[in-house]
Amino acid sequence: QVQLVESGGGLVQAGGSLRLSCAASGFTVSSSSMGWFRQAPGKEREFVAAISRSGRSTFGADSVKGRFTISRDNHENTVYLQMNSLKPEDTAVYYCAASPKDYGLAYASSYFYWGQGTQVSVSS
Repeated sequence: QVQLVESGGGLVQAGGSLRLSCAASGFTVSSSSMGWFRQAPGKEREFVAAISRSGRSTFGADSVKGRFTISRDNHENTVYLQMNSLKPEDTAVYYCAASPKDYGLAYASSYFYWGQGTQVSVSS
C-alpha cells in the first residue's frame, strides 16, 4: 500500500526556517519523481518544488526560488523541503506527492499519490 506521510509543519515567525519531511512507504522515492505543493485558504493548490526520478534535476516555483530546497534521502525513503526566509504568504497546507513521470512535474495532474498535508503558518 502506497503511503506518503508529511511532517515538520508548524508556526514560525517571518524570516524563520522549517524543514518538511515526506516519508514514503509501499514504493521507493528513487523510482519516482517527487513534488511538493501547497494550498492556502481560499486558493487553489499550487506547485512548490519537484525532484526528478534520477535525483539529478530539481526545480521550484518562482515564488520560492532561492529560499526553498527539495532533496531526497533514498536510504530513509524520504523527501525533504527545506524552507528558509519564510514569509507570511508561505502560509498554507503543504502536500507531498509522487509521480511516475519525468515531465509535467509542476502540474498536480502528473501525480498519482498524495499525502495528507502538513500545516505551515508564518506570522509577521
